[in-house]
Amino acid sequence: MENSTPSNHSVGSLGVDSKKLGMWTFMGSEVMLFASLIATYLTFRGKDTVNPPFAHELLNHPDSAFIVAVNTLVLLCSSLTMVLALDGAERGNRRKFFTFILATAALGSLFLGVQINEYAGLIREGLSLSANQFGASFFVLTGFHGMHVAIGVFLLLYAAFRGKVQGFTREFPLAVEIIGLYWHFVDLVWVVIFMIVYLLK
Repeated sequence: MENSTPSNHSVGSLGVDSKKLGMWTFMGSEVMLFASLIATYLTFRGKDTVNPPFAHELLNHPDSAFIVAVNTLVLLCSSLTMVLALDGAERGNRRKFFTFILATAALGSLFLGVQINEYAGLIREGLSLSANQFGASFFVLTGFHGMHVAIGVFLLLYAAFRGKVQGFTREFPLAVEIIGLYWHFVDLVWVVIFMIVYLLK
């Protein structure tokens, strides 16, 4: 590793790096956005009694719920690999960093693949964005989260590319840490969505 000592030039009066503070601020705004989407979903949940298919017939089916539960476990495992990737970046351990940053990206991609397959199944059953108000709120909520996962996968691959091309510069561990904050946030949001959409009766 060329230099693992964090730079202090961007540390503000709060003692927190300004880039890291920016990510925390961004995540705060995202919390409000997801909260509004979840509130919208809960508003329409259980009110799709006029135009089938009904939510409980599709999302609470044991087979569907099991697949989504396994997919949730995949995303949670990606948080662990992200921690290991950051540890590799901080220690200058290139093999560890590249192994686990790419593993994190692969797990995120797997999550998206399963989610797309779920969407395809729901659409075949008749639940789409335009089927009813519940369908609209469900696809907007989970699709918006899926978009965040896709952005996260891009950032992970960017971190791997940057590490490969520019090496482990002085700022590199901080950059990986900030991407890791975003990734953990996306994972945590999904856990909340999973409990509300698939487990709440």
